[in-house]
Amino acid sequence: MAGPTIRVLALLELLQSHGRLSGAELAERLGVERRTVRRYIRVLEDLGIPLTAEQGRNGGYMLVAGYKLPPMMFTNEEVLAIALGLLAVRESGLLEDGPALESVQAKLERVMPAALKHRVRSVRENTRLVLERGSDPRQREVLLGLTEAAESRRTVSMDYTSRQGERMRREIDPYGLVFRWGHWYVSGYCHLREDLRSFRLDRLANVEPLPGRFERPADFNAAEHLQDSMQKACRQYDVEVWLYTDMASASRHLGSSEAVLQQGEGGLLLSTRTDSYSWFAWWLAQLPCDFSVVSPDELKAAVRKRGERLLRSCG
Repeated sequence: MAGPTIRVLALLELLQSHGRLSGAELAERLGVERRTVRRYIRVLEDLGIPLTAEQGRNGGYMLVAGYKLPPMMFTNEEVLAIALGLLAVRESGLLEDGPALESVQAKLERVMPAALKHRVRSVRENTRLVLERGSDPRQREVLLGLTEAAESRRTVSMDYTSRQGERMRREIDPYGLVFRWGHWYVSGYCHLREDLRSFRLDRLANVEPLPGRFERPADFNAAEHLQDSMQKACRQYDVEVWLYTDMASASRHLGSSEAVLQQGEGGLLLSTRTDSYSWFAWWLAQLPCDFSVVSPDELKAAVRKRGERLLRSCG
């Protein structure tokens, strides 16, 4: 059974091809009641489609004479998605070619009814997104190559430069890409390590598709994998901190991690690992709840040092 959206589009096609149909005729062709036809007509009017209705025994519905139906139709939610998407691309610097964005905007507006065109322009002129821009315009070629490989499920080879400056050739099955804190990452199966890995795109070069193909795990989430891998990488110091908040609030800030939260009297005991006491002290300072460091002494010193620096900034 076709859904309501399909029937609304079918009604529009009937009016376009027949010129004029009565409510009874439309109801019969669509297999719905006449009151449902009237609801579909209101949906089209909300989308900016100019319709006329003739009352009486021989009345019916028709498109306004001379109206040329655009090839693409959008709901209010779709218009918002398109407008915000174009704005996000522009603000992130993902595309260096400004005229390309202007061309896309112009093409979309050309096929939109006046009401929807006004909404698109309103979002563009009155909305701002504050995004971190991509770190290197040269990543675009790498990004496009990996997105195409992920879509076609093709294994790729690439040059990877580690944080230590070591350059090596890798083969991966790119499952998905993530933009996080100003950097692009690709997550997938690394043939060298025989395990899931994430790679930052500004450390990749010479991405080339290989003959091999892969099947992406049905439940794979690139963003969650990246979050987990970041939290598990090189964590060598155990830390324990009391967080004076509830479990729901703490989970929102911790996200998916290997951290252990134990309910205690008046708070939660956070047990986790870090590779930097200074960074962990900074992270604790961002929390909206009070806390107290249990161990180790090095973390207490790092928190004290950060607090003293903040106090000095206040004079």
